[in-house]
This record gives sequence, C-alpha cells and structure tokens, in this order.
Amino acid sequence: MGTLSMEWREENQKLVGEFVFEDFSQAWAFMTEVAILAERKNHHPEWSNVWNRVVIKLSTHDAGGVITDKDRKLAEGISKIFDRYQYRK
Repeated sequence: MGTLSMEWREENQKLVGEFVFEDFSQAWAFMTEVAILAERKNHHPEWSNVWNRVVIKLSTHDAGGVITDKDRKLAEGISKIFDRYQYRK
C-alpha cells in the first residue's frame, strides 16, 4: 500500500482529508468526481463543503467504524483526483 498524501491525517478512527480549491465550482466538480469513484468502489465518504473547501472523512462501518485498507485505497484515489486540480490553477 502506498503512502497517503499530505492532505490526509488520522483522527478519531477516521482518515480525514481537507482539500482547498480556487472556488465553489471547482470544489463541486471535485466532489462529483469523488462521488463517482466512491460509488464504483461501493465505499461512501462522510463529507462537507463550504465554498472552496471540502472535508472528507473515511472509515469502514462494516469493520466497526475503523480505518481499513478500503479507506486507504479510496483516499489514494481521491488524492489522485485532487492532484489533477492542482494543475488547473
């Protein structure tokens, strides 16, 4: 398993990622891509969005609400999506 990018930290048995964008539209586009990835993996995040900021929390409910490889793999995919947005600035 690869190392998670700097956007992620462990907090209260969850992987927490914070992502900042140029504006609301860019943040929403990122969330749309993450939603498609999450649906494909059948692993859905807890998240919030305020203007250009998205906070994502991952844990595996089937495993008792702790962090599993399923969370780490989804976090890696989310980070790859986020990386693409960094080049759009």
